[in-house]
Amino acid sequence: MSIDSKQAELLATDRAHWIHPVAPLVQHEQRGARIWASADGIHLTDMDGKRVQDAFSGLWCVNVGYGQQSVVRAAQEQMARLPYATGYFHFASEPAIRLAGRLVELAPEGLTRVMFGQSGSDAVDTAIRTVRYYFNAIGQPSKKHFIALQRGYHGSTATGSGLTALPVFHRFFDVPGAEQHHLPSPYAYRHESGPDEAAVLRATVAALEAKVAQLGAGNVAAFICEPIQGSGGVVIPPPGFLKAMREACDRLDILLIVDEVITGFGRTGPLFACGGEGVTPDLMTMAKGLTAGYAAMSATMVTEKIYQAIAAAGADGTPFGHGSTYAGHPVSAAVANAVLDLYLDGGLLANGQKVGRYFEQRLKELEALPCVGEVRVRGLLGAVELVADKASKARPEPALRFGQRVLEEALERGLVFRAFGDDILGFAPSLNYTEADVDVLIERLRGAIEHVLAQTVQASATAESA
Repeated sequence: MSIDSKQAELLATDRAHWIHPVAPLVQHEQRGARIWASADGIHLTDMDGKRVQDAFSGLWCVNVGYGQQSVVRAAQEQMARLPYATGYFHFASEPAIRLAGRLVELAPEGLTRVMFGQSGSDAVDTAIRTVRYYFNAIGQPSKKHFIALQRGYHGSTATGSGLTALPVFHRFFDVPGAEQHHLPSPYAYRHESGPDEAAVLRATVAALEAKVAQLGAGNVAAFICEPIQGSGGVVIPPPGFLKAMREACDRLDILLIVDEVITGFGRTGPLFACGGEGVTPDLMTMAKGLTAGYAAMSATMVTEKIYQAIAAAGADGTPFGHGSTYAGHPVSAAVANAVLDLYLDGGLLANGQKVGRYFEQRLKELEALPCVGEVRVRGLLGAVELVADKASKARPEPALRFGQRVLEEALERGLVFRAFGDDILGFAPSLNYTEADVDVLIERLRGAIEHVLAQTVQASATAESA
């Protein structure tokens, strides 16, 4: 079978059978998929032989880059030795045990216990189930309400999607539920208290206090947030945000869940964003960078206080009724251990911190463009927000598909990233980037933005003169 005929067959099968995540399905049938065939370093190559620089680490996850042979070998060796071992009941495997111990050493102090899963969404559901179990176990069964933030993303499962606050994850899914609530995002660029970051922070704390007062402190279980809101447009909260929310949760007698699925494992500089800010949550979720996308795995960490309460609830021999077939999968755990070695002993965490500072500097330069309202960036996590007018912050008309057209043009120039629905461009370069790689990223991105802007200005002038 020739490459062309093989690709045609794959495209037809894809159109006929694969329901793609977060894709407009009718349009997908019409346009078809771009099929990635191989990857190396920071580059992806599709079936047409088009090679592009990946500025989004797959889906915020390939933090170590592609083709790391130490990770491949770890998976191969573990698969040959012990391809599967359940973590149910009293069974275990060495890679999962060692990974649990390492995560406790690396996580913010006080997070002492680990539950494994397969995805970030799964980790959030584990956190929610654990919180419910905890409050029932300690005799506070009325604590059932969870509070999150607008523009937050906490997965697309039946529970997590209700805490997510992006419209497409709610439409027709009957979420959020009655026990799920959202506060305004600490989005200083578009906040009613902005751009004064201190005022935005005060408003966010006040909103949490007001919502807890409305619901009754005895009815609220937890507040959940990301250190930086990823899928909501890389919204970076004001300085001191996590510390302020930690203090507010303590005052209000509710738990703090920090979702580090995107920000964990060097994405923002430190290994974990909340640890970098000196904050220990009651529960913390992680995935993506845990295995750098080489295998499916997530983890939910809890404090000893929470563990002891849920353990005591089963002191009569009743099992803790939560788990999944692949939780603590030995191959995924072996991959995660190899990835941790790359961050720590292989120098990738330090490289990410160094290159992240350069990326911050270079990405910020794009604020000089007339159609860029704001650049938000911390470490190797950034966004460029496109606007129709800098002074008013007016967004481009949706029909222009400005952000999507920039992405399409960038792909032609050899660069892939994320274009969010509201004309925000998202970036998450891997920790193996060099400063020279950043220069290529910025050059191609700038060229794509300027090209689409020129097209848009020309079309507008033509329409006015017609």
